[in-house]
Amino acid sequence: MAIPESPPSLADLARTDPAAFARAFALQAGLDDMRYMHWDELRHRPPPAGATSSDWWFALKLRRTGALRPLPFTDRHGNPFQFGMTDCIVELLHRIDMALGGRRDALSGLATSEMRDRYLVSGLIEEAITSSQMEGASTTRQVASEMLRSGRAPRTPSEQMIFNNYRAMEFIRSQDRETLTPAVVREIQRILTLHTLESPEDAGRLQLPGEPRVKVMDNIDGAVLHEPPDAFELPERLQRLCDFANGQAHHLGYVHPVVRAILLHFMLAYDHPFVDGNGRTARALFYWGMLNQGYELAEFLSISRVLKQAQGQYKRAFLHTETDGNDVTYFVIHQLRALEKAIDSLRAYLDEKTKQLEQIDRRMRAEQKLNHRQRALLAHALRHPGFRYTIESHRASHAVAFATARADLLELASKGFLDERERSGRTRIFSAPADLGNRLGAAPA
Repeated sequence: MAIPESPPSLADLARTDPAAFARAFALQAGLDDMRYMHWDELRHRPPPAGATSSDWWFALKLRRTGALRPLPFTDRHGNPFQFGMTDCIVELLHRIDMALGGRRDALSGLATSEMRDRYLVSGLIEEAITSSQMEGASTTRQVASEMLRSGRAPRTPSEQMIFNNYRAMEFIRSQDRETLTPAVVREIQRILTLHTLESPEDAGRLQLPGEPRVKVMDNIDGAVLHEPPDAFELPERLQRLCDFANGQAHHLGYVHPVVRAILLHFMLAYDHPFVDGNGRTARALFYWGMLNQGYELAEFLSISRVLKQAQGQYKRAFLHTETDGNDVTYFVIHQLRALEKAIDSLRAYLDEKTKQLEQIDRRMRAEQKLNHRQRALLAHALRHPGFRYTIESHRASHAVAFATARADLLELASKGFLDERERSGRTRIFSAPADLGNRLGAAPA
C-alpha cells in the first residue's frame, strides 16, 4: 500500500502565493466538506469553478483548523493529535445514537431472551473470527464457529487466535462497568495472544526499552507504514489512554462516548505497545468503550466484519491522520461509517428473522396434520431454542390425558420437529432444536 501524499502546508501556500488567502476565503461560501477528503483524494478531483486544487485545499484547511480540538495524546515526535466535530460526525452520531440508544429490549424482533442470547453468541463469534482473520488467521468460518459452539479445544494456531479473541470479548463483557487500567489492557492482550507467541512471556507485557519496536509493515511490498513511539514512553502513554477512557481528561470538555471509544481504538493501535495482538486489542478496547458508556446493543455488532470487507480503507484512515497534521477526524469518520454499516446488518438480520417467524407461523396454522396442541408447542419452541419438554409438562399445559400428550410429542419427534434426549430416570425429555425454523420449512406440505 502506498503512503498517501502529504498535503501542502498552509504556511507554504501562503508564502509562495500571497493571494492564496483571498482566494480561499472567497471559496468558503457554500463549501461542502461532508466527505472530509484527504489531499491524496482531493487532488484527483475537479476543483470548484475558477479554483485550483491548492485553492480548494487551502479553503478546506482554513475551515477545519478552526474547528479542531486538541487531544491529550501526542505522536512519536511530541506533536498533539486533534479532531473536529464536523457536520458529518454530528449527523452520523445522531443516527447511531438513535439506533443504539436503547437497551437489549430494543431487539423486539428477536422475540425472547433466549433468541437474543443466541444472536449475542453469534455476534461474539463473528467478531472473534473476523478480527482474527484480519491479523492472519486462516480457519474457515464454519470450522471456527463449530469449535466455539461445541467447546472443543483449538487444534491449529489460527483456531487458537479465534478462540482467544472470543474469550477476550467475554472478558470485556465482564469488565464493561469497571475502570480501565493498564493492567486490564495488558490482560486483554494476554488473553488474545495466549499460546500463539514464539516467546510466551511476551503475552500481557509492554515492549521494553532496548527491544526492537514492532512496526506496521505492508503485507505485499514490506514497506514501513507506521513507526510507533519509543518503548520507554509506553507506560506513561498507556496510563494517559486509560485516564482518557475513564473520563479523567476534564480539560478537554465533553467528548461523545462513541468518539471516545473510537479514539481508544486509534491510540492503542498507534502506540502499538505489544509484541503482537495490537490490532485485536485496539478493536477490543472499542467494544469496552461502547459497553462502558451504556451502548449495550454494541455487543450484538461485528465491527471487524465491516472493516475486513475494506481493509485498505481501514489502513488509509490511519495513514490519512498521520500525513495531515495528526487530524484524527479522518479515522473517526471512517469508524462511524463502519459502525453504521454494522448496525444496518443487525437491522437486516432482525427483519429477516421476523419474516421467517411469520412465514413459519403461517405454515403451522395451515398444517392440517398437526393438532392445535402441537402447533402451540412448536410456536413456543421456535422462540425458545433448547427448551426442554416432557410428556407431563405437555399434559399439564393442555389438560389432556398422559397418553394423548405422549402421542403428541412422539409424533413431533418422529417428524424431526423435536429432539428426544437421554431420559432422566423414567422421564422422557424432548428439546426444541436450534434449527427448527429450517426443519419446518423443509417439511412436506
